[in-house]
Amino acid sequence: MAYISQEKKKELAPAIKAVAKKFGMKVTIGINNHSSLVVRVKEGPLQFGDYEQVNVYHVEKFYGTGTKQTAFLEEMVDAMKGADWFCDDDAMTDYFHRSYYTDIHIGRWDTPYIQTAA
Repeated sequence: MAYISQEKKKELAPAIKAVAKKFGMKVTIGINNHSSLVVRVKEGPLQFGDYEQVNVYHVEKFYGTGTKQTAFLEEMVDAMKGADWFCDDDAMTDYFHRSYYTDIHIGRWDTPYIQTAA
């Protein structure tokens, strides 16, 4: 069963903030329903839409190969997972067992992403 605690979020926060700082992005970190670690990207120099829910499984497909957006998102996903993350899902047998889910949101539905000067 997917579960993430506030303590685990605090443990992962320095790595997440380091990735954000490296790319000049402002992010917030939260937990949704005790099962998902959520990073919300508020502003930064990278070009994104006003509000996007990132598909963390297919970043290259949606943001291109070799782009700064792809590099940022892939590094962010790695930082969000940390060293102890696991996924033993088996969709064929409807069996889902993982540490926790990872969600990245660009902006919010009521507060759009702000692109700043590079």
